Amino acid sequence: MLRRLYDWTLSLAAHPRAMWALAVVAFVESSVFPIPPDVLMIPMILAAPRRAWAIAGVATLASVLGGLAGYWIGAGLFEQVGRPVLDFYGKADRFEEFRASYNEFGAWAVLIAGLTPFPFKVVTILSGATGLNLPVFVVAAIIARGLRFFIVAALLRAFGPPIRDFIERRLGLVFTLFCVALVGGFVLVRYI
Repeated sequence: MLRRLYDWTLSLAAHPRAMWALAVVAFVESSVFPIPPDVLMIPMILAAPRRAWAIAGVATLASVLGGLAGYWIGAGLFEQVGRPVLDFYGKADRFEEFRASYNEFGAWAVLIAGLTPFPFKVVTILSGATGLNLPVFVVAAIIARGLRFFIVAALLRAFGPPIRDFIERRLGLVFTLFCVALVGGFVLVRYI
């Protein structure tokens, strides 16, 4: 089923309203959809390299707006869904500890999830459930998603089809290693 969903998403790249399809995919991917917008962005940019920046801009804007929807899902449904589950398992008191810890480092969580293959929707919903400061969330989401989509656009515009395999297979790993090094550097500075 996931493969059919992936193929369907990819087929949208050739549609006359591909930019709108990209906006919808980027929006819902940030809150509920399992397929990343890169699947649609890559063929769109390869087909029209001069539109790379516009395509990345649409993906960024829609993804941040979708992230806000995820935030509101977390904020709005936590009391009705999340808290009863925590109460059932006797973990509600632990959530308050987690909330404080998450909100201390929440901007980093949003940045890392926005850049890496980690599902962004998990962090958007979690940010809402923990009440992460909304402006902090929005700024971190804009930076992370903008970096991710504009780097992909720049690579595709500069190198075209040969870079496609690298992006589809290895860019997530490169972003992950970059984030680990970045966070590791801050940890070293703070504790050494």
